[in-house]
Amino acid sequence: MDAGPRKKVLILDDEQSVVTYLETLLQDNGYETVSARNGEEGLEKLRREKPDLVTLDISMPEKSGVRFYRDMKEDPQYAGVPVLVVTAVTGYAGNPDEFRKFLSTRKQVPPPDGFLSKPIDQKEFLAAVAKLAG
Repeated sequence: MDAGPRKKVLILDDEQSVVTYLETLLQDNGYETVSARNGEEGLEKLRREKPDLVTLDISMPEKSGVRFYRDMKEDPQYAGVPVLVVTAVTGYAGNPDEFRKFLSTRKQVPPPDGFLSKPIDQKEFLAAVAKLAG
């Protein structure tokens, strides 16, 4: 990476092992990370930390990933922040395209910028992060 400021990634996942894994992977590759364990905490960190990218799990307690995503994308201040969905929930009958459509069923809510299923492929994940974080 160049000498410019490091890109910041907000990791939203309720499984601590996944958060630790993604934090380590991202930090080892030059990214700064912040994390949240549910959608409520995620919105607080989004506002406070102003990340360059959000990785988002769908199944979480309190405020689900779907609810977080819609709230985030409906807020003009954060609508432009790219979201990479990283989840074991791969959609209706295992079809990720159907799930992408479901996420963006509300007006003004675009589909996520990227979608990866768990278990996470390191190379695929890092390539998607590099592309989306700019």
